[in-house]
Amino acid sequence: MRAGANHISTRISDSSELLDSACGLCSNENCLIQKNIHTSSIGKLVKARKEIKCKKGQQFIMEGASVTGLFFLLSGKVKVLRTGLHGKEQIVRFASPGEIIGHRGFGTEETYPISAIALVDCTLCYFSKELLQESLRETPGLTYDFMLFYANELNRSEIRVKSLSQMTVRERVIDTLLYIDRKFGQVNGYSSLLLSRREYADYAGTTEEQVIRMLSILKKEGLLITKGKRIGIADIALLKKEISEHNFYLDS
Repeated sequence: MRAGANHISTRISDSSELLDSACGLCSNENCLIQKNIHTSSIGKLVKARKEIKCKKGQQFIMEGASVTGLFFLLSGKVKVLRTGLHGKEQIVRFASPGEIIGHRGFGTEETYPISAIALVDCTLCYFSKELLQESLRETPGLTYDFMLFYANELNRSEIRVKSLSQMTVRERVIDTLLYIDRKFGQVNGYSSLLLSRREYADYAGTTEEQVIRMLSILKKEGLLITKGKRIGIADIALLKKEISEHNFYLDS
C-alpha cells in the first residue's frame, strides 16, 4: 500500500514539475509539445529541452547538414528556404511563433533538405531527434498530433505546387502579399515583416525585377501603399478577389 502511494505521489510531483517548466508556462498554444504537456511520458523530452537565441540574419539550419533534432519557434520570425537549379534560393515558407522548423528532414532522411534563417532576433526551442522519437513511441496523443501536422503540411505543399503552376506573375505576387499579411499582420498600415524585394521574389517564384514592376502597378491601381521597403495592403478584398478562382487560402 505504501509503495503504491509513493508511486502516485511521484507521478503527481512529476506532473507539477512539467506544468511549472518552461514548456508548461509557454503561451504558444499552437506548439505540439505544449499541447501535450499534461502527459507524464513527455517529461524526459521537456526536461532535455534546449533554448537557443538567434540574432537577425543568423542561420541555424544548413541545407545538407545531418539531422539532429527539431526546432520550435518560441518568438521571432524565420524564413525557410532551399537551393534550386544553378544555386538559386527558393523560400519555401515563413515561420511564426509556435511553428516547427526542420521537420522535413526528421523522418527517414539523414540530412536537412532546407535551410533556416532568422529574419529578426529569435528564440528557438530545440528537441533532440532521439528523445523526440522516443516520446512519439510512448505518447499516442503527441504522435497523433504530429500525424495530423504532417498530413496538413503535405496538403498545403501539393496545393501550393498546383496553384503556382497555374498562376500568372501578378497572381503570384498578390498571393505572396496576402500570405505575408495572414501570417504576420500589419502595424500602422504596413506589413509587420520587413522583406526585401528579392525575398518577395524568392517566395513568389519569380524575379526581383518582376516583383518591383508588379508592386509599382498595384500601387498605381490603389491596391497597395509603400513607404521605403515597407508594403501595406490598401484593399485586401480586391486582392483576394483576384486569386479567388485558385481557392488558395490554406497556407497560413
